[in-house]
Amino acid sequence: MNQSISTAQRSLEITLVRQQMDAQAEALRFINQSYIANYQRGGAPPTGTAGEWVTIANSKSVAQASTFGQSVGVTCPSLPSRAFILNTQTARIWNQAPKSTAAVGSPPFSQVRYSAGAISSAYGIWIEAVRSGAVGQLGYIDFHIRTCWNSPGSSVVSTLGTIVRLYEPR
Repeated sequence: MNQSISTAQRSLEITLVRQQMDAQAEALRFINQSYIANYQRGGAPPTGTAGEWVTIANSKSVAQASTFGQSVGVTCPSLPSRAFILNTQTARIWNQAPKSTAAVGSPPFSQVRYSAGAISSAYGIWIEAVRSGAVGQLGYIDFHIRTCWNSPGSSVVSTLGTIVRLYEPR
């Protein structure tokens, strides 16, 4: 593959992966707004979309995000045990763990693939939730949305990441 085709394909992959990351961020914002709208201090835990926030806060959050982008080198890192991905069409946590790399024969870049509104596979994209531990202060969760994939014409993996901070009433 010549250099210009590799560059064009890498640009397309970055654009497509960035769209996947933005979709995950928007789904997180939607879940957060649903939780805030249904929050009642001392009340019953919310259900439905708002309940996804409670699940994330209680069973998906970690004290510190994993190391990323500094030492991944030629392979994508193993995903942390609490890494998750959202179905952006239903605003629900996918009940399976995303994989770090694509299966043979799949498009190589990070993505969430859907079939009839359900996630059929997800690889190279994941979310890590880091909940603030300060008691008596404004609560928030930092969502680290990360991607990693093997890009054409490059000897190292491509990585993209962003952090979305969403505040929560406590």
